[in-house]
Amino acid sequence: MKPTVICFGEVLWDVFPTHEKIGGAPLNVALRLNSFNIPTAIASQVGKDVLGDRLLSFIEKQSLTTSLIQKIATFPTGEVKVFLDNEGGASYEIFHPAAWDKIEIDQRVISKVQTSPFFLFGSLITRDTVSKESLMTLLAKAQFKIFDLNLRPPYYDYALLMDLMTKADLIKFNEEELLEISAHFEGPKGGVKEALLFISKKTNTQQLVVTLGAKGALCYYKGEWLTQKGFLVEVADTVGAGDSFLATFVEGLVSQRPLRESLQRACAMGALVASKEGANPSVTEKELLTFISSAL
Repeated sequence: MKPTVICFGEVLWDVFPTHEKIGGAPLNVALRLNSFNIPTAIASQVGKDVLGDRLLSFIEKQSLTTSLIQKIATFPTGEVKVFLDNEGGASYEIFHPAAWDKIEIDQRVISKVQTSPFFLFGSLITRDTVSKESLMTLLAKAQFKIFDLNLRPPYYDYALLMDLMTKADLIKFNEEELLEISAHFEGPKGGVKEALLFISKKTNTQQLVVTLGAKGALCYYKGEWLTQKGFLVEVADTVGAGDSFLATFVEGLVSQRPLRESLQRACAMGALVASKEGANPSVTEKELLTFISSAL
C-alpha cells in the first residue's frame, strides 16, 4: 500500500531508570498514525546490533513497514537516557553518533516521498551532516511538509531552524520552543498568540500549532485562530505526548476532519498518552472518544 505519510528521522530506545521503551519523535508519530489506519512509513536507520534487531521486530509487530529503515554496521542503534522530574516532566541525554545520524537516501526513498501527500520531519535529525543533507534532498521533493521543532539542546542551530520553518507548510511547537524561537528572532514580548503570529509572518507559513501542556493548544490556520482547553489527567510521564498530539492532528488533516475537531482530538490524545508510561501506549479510538465525551 502506498504510504500517505512519510516520517523521516530518528528511531531509538528511550532508556528510563527502570526500563526501556521504543522512541524517537518521528517513529512515535508514525506508530500513532498507523494505529489510526493511516498508511505510514518511517524512513530511518538502525545499527546491525541486538538493539536494532529488537527495534525492527517491535515495529513489524505493530504492522508498520520497516522497508525504509536501513541498517549500518559502523554506528550503533540510537539510545536516549530519559530523566523524569517529580511531575513526570522529561529531560534527555541523547547519545551521539548513532545509526540514525547517518541516513543515506536512494532513489527508492526519494520516489516514496515524492508520491506521498505528507512528509513529516523534526529538528533533531539535522544534528549530523549526513542525515541533514538527506533531509534537505527530501524536502525539495516532498509535497506537504510538516515540521516538528522538537528542540533538544545542544542539537540545534537557529539559522537552520529558520530555514526549515520557511520550507514547511505546517509547523508544530510546544510553548517553550515557540517562545524561545520568537525571542531569539526579536519577536514581540507578548504571549503565545503574538509569538505564533510573528513566526507565521516571518516564515510565510500559514499553518501553525502550539501545544500548551495542561492548558491545551492554540492553532493558527490561514488567518483563523482556534483554541482548545486542556484535558485533566494524572501525569505518568510526558514522553511522547507531543508526538501523539501531532499524529492525531495530522490524522485530522489526512481524514479532512473539521480543524476544531482535529485540535480537540489531538489534545485529548496527548493527555491520554501523558497519563500512561512511555511514548507509545495503546489508545483505541473508542478510548479516545470516551475520554473526550467524559470531559465535556
